[in-house]
Amino acid sequence: MSDRVYNFAAGPATMPESVLQRAQSELLNWHGCGMSVMELSHRGSQFAEIHAEAKERFKRLLGVPDTHEVLFMQGGATGQFAAVPLNLMDGRAASYAVTGNFSGIAAREARRYGEVSVAFDGAEEHYRRIPRQEELSIDPGAAYFHYCANNTIFGTAWDYVPESGGVPLVCDMSSEIMSHPVDVARYALIYAGAQKNIAPAGLTVVVLDKRLAGREREITPQVFNYKTMVDKDSMPNTPPCWCIYMLGLVLGWIEEQGGLEEMDRRRRERSAVLYEVLDNSRLYLPHAERGSRSMMNVTFRTPSAELDAEFVAGAKARGLLNVKGHRLTGGMRASIYNAMPVEGARALAEYMKEFEVEHHV
Repeated sequence: MSDRVYNFAAGPATMPESVLQRAQSELLNWHGCGMSVMELSHRGSQFAEIHAEAKERFKRLLGVPDTHEVLFMQGGATGQFAAVPLNLMDGRAASYAVTGNFSGIAAREARRYGEVSVAFDGAEEHYRRIPRQEELSIDPGAAYFHYCANNTIFGTAWDYVPESGGVPLVCDMSSEIMSHPVDVARYALIYAGAQKNIAPAGLTVVVLDKRLAGREREITPQVFNYKTMVDKDSMPNTPPCWCIYMLGLVLGWIEEQGGLEEMDRRRRERSAVLYEVLDNSRLYLPHAERGSRSMMNVTFRTPSAELDAEFVAGAKARGLLNVKGHRLTGGMRASIYNAMPVEGARALAEYMKEFEVEHHV
């Protein structure tokens, strides 16, 4: 469509155009039932089909083993900041690696429910890098070790799965889920807000080792209770039906494109296009250190806030939208999730080069 722009927003983020067209075609009448998905009863056979297909596609694509269950929840990743300690602390402390804003919020939320030991805190370095394994101080008696795989605000990402010494591993994968293969069996729990890579805002996906269900504190609300969610197939109440439907469509698109191996190849190609410009520039200042760079969120700035604002305005005029950085970092941020075509990254890279030439650098 000629009127579509390149949307570099960090979330809600761009979605595959073919998925949007499919949803549009089915909006008023899903599979001849005379109703929209938004009108279907979540207890009826029609939505049961949508729900089961989305869940099965998710399991198949991510390679979820039989030891784990996929839950469709609400409340975003922020809801999981509370749900994880409520369900898993089990009277013990928990270890957290604080590598950005959201992992810091998760650690603070967990302190409401028990003791938290900080395995690493990158605040003094303004979250420019991910710690190496030897820098992690994980409490060996912790109920779990929590980290955030990709930090959207600061543009950093873990390039390895940390060894936790037998402590159950919990990971917030909100901004990189379904962008590369994952060895799910290594994790006690994975959670992800859907609004970046896999669906519209409103759905949270949780992948849980079923052995950990049933350890929740008595005060745990039922909508955050993992055992309740497992027992009731994620439907103790009305689920986010439309978002689950859209999840199924997006996962179908990923399968058609070649699966997670192809998503991984594309994220590497897109990010390389932008980092090549940054690495050969005398104007732009990347935020993340080499070795800690995100392939989902590329963060950088110019020498001044005024020039940053000029860059953002010029990008908007070219149909390159939402490149303004987060208020905590300033500068610019290009979020290049699964649905961003490589042409979008190339268009932004060309603009970056031209902007630098125009400013005589």
